Amino acid sequence: MEGLEQILGEHAFFAGFAREHLQLVAGCARNCRFDTGDYLFHEGDSADEFYLIRHGRAALEISAPGQAPVVFETLGEGEIIGASWLVPPYRWMFDARAMTLTRAVGINAACLRGKCEADHDLGYEMMKRFLPILTKRLHATRLQILDVYGKR
Repeated sequence: MEGLEQILGEHAFFAGFAREHLQLVAGCARNCRFDTGDYLFHEGDSADEFYLIRHGRAALEISAPGQAPVVFETLGEGEIIGASWLVPPYRWMFDARAMTLTRAVGINAACLRGKCEADHDLGYEMMKRFLPILTKRLHATRLQILDVYGKR
């Protein structure tokens, strides 16, 4: 393995992933860099890429008009940001902001969706890996809501 395929293969998200599937995903990948304070994406924008963090930290935020953003989760090395690329209409449901210099691998969503559609085994593997992430994020958001609104 070389280049992005090797980087993907070393990331925790792809542990145990079949080599032929890694090759397919690597064909949709690129290296990314975000400086402190840069947004990876904004709520409502097209979810055209997701990110595997290689270095640094990023915050997932929910914004409300007239209020400061609420950070509901902070992610770091070895974690993944973005699952909205999986579900139509493919729009981000929150913001993601780099808290430190963050290096990541960006995976083009349209490219990967096409490959998952053509290879259902790849699609099934991706769904099995994203479902726990979605569940964890839902739980983190629930806890944040309880923390903010549960106090009386």
